[in-house]
Amino acid sequence: MELPEMESVASAIGISVPVFRFLLCFAATIPVSFVHRLVPGGPVARHLYAAMTGAVLSYLSFGFSSNLHFLVPMFLGYASMVLCRKYCGTITFFSAFGYLIGCHVYYMSGDAWKEGGIDATGALMVITLKIISCVINYNDGLLKEEDLSEAQKKNRLLKLPSLIEYLGYCLCCGSHFAGPVYEMKDYLEWTERKGIWRHTDKGSPPSPYWPTLRAVLQAAFCMGLYLYLVPHYPLSRFTEPVYQEWGFWKRLSYQYMSGFTARWKYYFIWSISEASIIISGLGFSGWTDSNPPKPRWDRAKNVDILGVEMAKSSVQLPLVWNIQVSTWLRHYVYERLIQKGKKPGFFQLLATQTVSAIWHGLYPGYIIFFIQSALMIAGSRVLYRWQQATRSGLFKKIFVFLNFAYTLLVLNYSCIGFMVLSLHETLAAYGSVYYVGTIIPIALILLGKIIKPARPPRSKARKDQ
Repeated sequence: MELPEMESVASAIGISVPVFRFLLCFAATIPVSFVHRLVPGGPVARHLYAAMTGAVLSYLSFGFSSNLHFLVPMFLGYASMVLCRKYCGTITFFSAFGYLIGCHVYYMSGDAWKEGGIDATGALMVITLKIISCVINYNDGLLKEEDLSEAQKKNRLLKLPSLIEYLGYCLCCGSHFAGPVYEMKDYLEWTERKGIWRHTDKGSPPSPYWPTLRAVLQAAFCMGLYLYLVPHYPLSRFTEPVYQEWGFWKRLSYQYMSGFTARWKYYFIWSISEASIIISGLGFSGWTDSNPPKPRWDRAKNVDILGVEMAKSSVQLPLVWNIQVSTWLRHYVYERLIQKGKKPGFFQLLATQTVSAIWHGLYPGYIIFFIQSALMIAGSRVLYRWQQATRSGLFKKIFVFLNFAYTLLVLNYSCIGFMVLSLHETLAAYGSVYYVGTIIPIALILLGKIIKPARPPRSKARKDQ
């Protein structure tokens, strides 16, 4: 398609040419990932295909410099594994994050995204997590098995991946555009057709076509709803005089609808990436225990839309939103900050949310949002403890409803900072509703320190709370 035609199509759907070009390449990850299933020549050919297609799609989306940016942390990570295995995890964590932060500061990509532009920083964010997990898992290969958690035992690497394996993992068929993040060990078994991907006399991996079609249809619905809603709830409204003229409840409802609208953009992106990973086969994660067993595609899933919009507790949100990144943060930050023999507390939660904020960028809105998230989750845990402590069925239902309403309120209040980014706009938006979404979590946390109900036996089914 010639540039004038791209401009006319992009203009017709209300986006910039760079974003339109990215969306074309992003959609192309689906057929590119499908072809990966057909590549002859064994694992080496598949690794080459994964790396080359990822690099080509990056070049077409962001230009030649994008691949140069990706090579810097990729080289640092691989060099640390080769030269200093004992400390490679720590070296790579700080060097890769340092380079990502430098790119965030230099490109100020948040401003570009708000204005309809795009650059390679988002893809670099995904690659950074993949590099760090690979290197830390190689580092874990030196540790005694009894000192490892179940996740560490499952994902650790005893042998150094070859360079071609490493490149294929990092760039695999454009999966670095928007995730999901997955483990090197899973990538190797999938490419080599081992583990759950092995073809045996008893059967073979399930067909991915219906789950892929379902993800594509979900993506189309999400984009359609987003395009319908976004003209009615623009972010620019927060700085317009008419917003200040509204009453408290109308401003609060507008904040809710702004957050609700913005989420459908992410649902669309993650639905496309889910379709891409499913059709490649990598998204397959085993079979259910039902009779007959059904295939699971958890590795491809990055969001549970109904789980987010109908969350009964803020604690559930990391389990249903940006699922694979939340899993990464739990395995490589949260769990590794817990001292042996001790229980995790607010420090581990706040530190994890801070790392997530820095990963997104150094905008005040990001940092405030993730601090708010830590407060939101801590407040929700207080409500849950009170719910578990009461013996009255009626009061249990009341607490369930309160936790649901609390999550709905504080989530949509907090996410305004994630969207507007600047300190002034974030504080102005929060202040316009009298900081209600900040005051309520803090009040609950303080009340939780004062009112400590007797703790009932802990249910295994609700261990995540």
